Amino acid sequence: MTGEERFLSSYSLRGRLLLWLLIPLMLIGLIALYDGYRAARTTADEVSDRVLAGSALAIAERVFVNDEGLLEVDIPYVALQMLTSSEDDRVFYRIEDGQGGFITGYRNLKLPDAVNSAPDTLQFTNSAFRGDAIRIATHSSAASSSTKSLEFRVGIAETTNARNAIARDILIRSALRQAVLIFTAALVVWFAVTRALRPLHRLESAVARRSPDDVRPIEHRVPREVSGLVSTINQLMNRFASSISALRRFTSNTSHQFRTPLALIKTHLEIADRETDPKLKKEAIDNANHAVGDAERLMAQLLLLARVDATSRAEINAETCELSAIARGVCEDFVLQLSNTGRQDIDLGFHAPSEVWIKGEKTLVQEVIRNLIDNSIKHGSRSGNNGNTGLHIDVSVDATSSSGKLIVEDDGPGFAMNVAADQSKTSQTERVRDATQGRSNGSGIGLTIVREILNLMAAKIHFESAANNQIAGTRAIVSFGLGR
Repeated sequence: MTGEERFLSSYSLRGRLLLWLLIPLMLIGLIALYDGYRAARTTADEVSDRVLAGSALAIAERVFVNDEGLLEVDIPYVALQMLTSSEDDRVFYRIEDGQGGFITGYRNLKLPDAVNSAPDTLQFTNSAFRGDAIRIATHSSAASSSTKSLEFRVGIAETTNARNAIARDILIRSALRQAVLIFTAALVVWFAVTRALRPLHRLESAVARRSPDDVRPIEHRVPREVSGLVSTINQLMNRFASSISALRRFTSNTSHQFRTPLALIKTHLEIADRETDPKLKKEAIDNANHAVGDAERLMAQLLLLARVDATSRAEINAETCELSAIARGVCEDFVLQLSNTGRQDIDLGFHAPSEVWIKGEKTLVQEVIRNLIDNSIKHGSRSGNNGNTGLHIDVSVDATSSSGKLIVEDDGPGFAMNVAADQSKTSQTERVRDATQGRSNGSGIGLTIVREILNLMAAKIHFESAANNQIAGTRAIVSFGLGR
């Protein structure tokens, strides 16, 4: 991602809060300004209309019927002067009889049609005259003499400069108040958000001061709104810690376990290079080949160990498998392998009374069984405790009300220690045999893999002496959680 893309993809929380606050405030302000302008215009019209009405009534009172029976008017100019304003508004008037005949005033001023023909009524309308917008007040009335009564209409018009100025002044004052309100709200939000974000800045500084190896959970006090984010980050830190720990264990196991097979390969190759006897040279090369095979097996085990370290316990416990079928399949594979390699000195037996479903992943359970059997084969003695030649290994599956059990026992030399007196060491899956009775040619990582897998599946293993009549050697008992 380029710098420009990162800039465009990032945003400011303070800016977003300001945006989400100011946009509604501005919309509300515009609506308020529009409503204020309408109210100001209505108020200005009401005030000016009262003056127009007063002028029209004052003129109507001076209309009379003369001796010739015609309408005549004596215009009181004070009625027109009361309409003058600082905005230089112009005033127009027209007086006509009931049939629309012109009596006096501005002949070209057209009065609106009467909406109500009843006498003594006032009508206000907007119009235009000589290119200017005007407001007209029309008063309908009648003048009487001793012999007749005649209807007439008085129209007083005024330009709207003063009205517009009043509405404009009110609108400007309202706009200034709205602008001050919005600006004040923006400042309050800006400082409030800045203060509210201080804990996040302190958190940022604290995390920035950490070393790359520091994966402790974040324990700083943060606002409730970001506590979920911090909790998620802590979970991520825990996964990082697990990954780093797994990587360290893998590196430690790799560096420790590979020294022996590599040293053996190098030693046997050096012997083969120096040896002149073809038979001894071939023997050294064969030994080097066996060491290469051990290294290949070690590499496979280390890769499996790395896979176990990277696997989630929740993922493992979400799966179930049938222990009896898995154990039977592993035993059949070993019998076939022993038969192909000509190992007739090993007797491998299996029995299971019924199906036993457990929590765990099938491939990992297979590896546990395979490593335990392989451990018995590698560490077992050629001569059992009962004096018979060969090694007897028995694999069985059983179940209790709370767990499924896998038992792998052999008639090898057993523990060199007193099991009852030193149970704490055997519970850590560190199997120790008497060096005078048997020699291990394995890598020593098999039980480490077993321990890692069982820890992942929340299963338990312990070793005990099998000196109870049937097989006098070592018994490994694994307890799995029931899967159904």
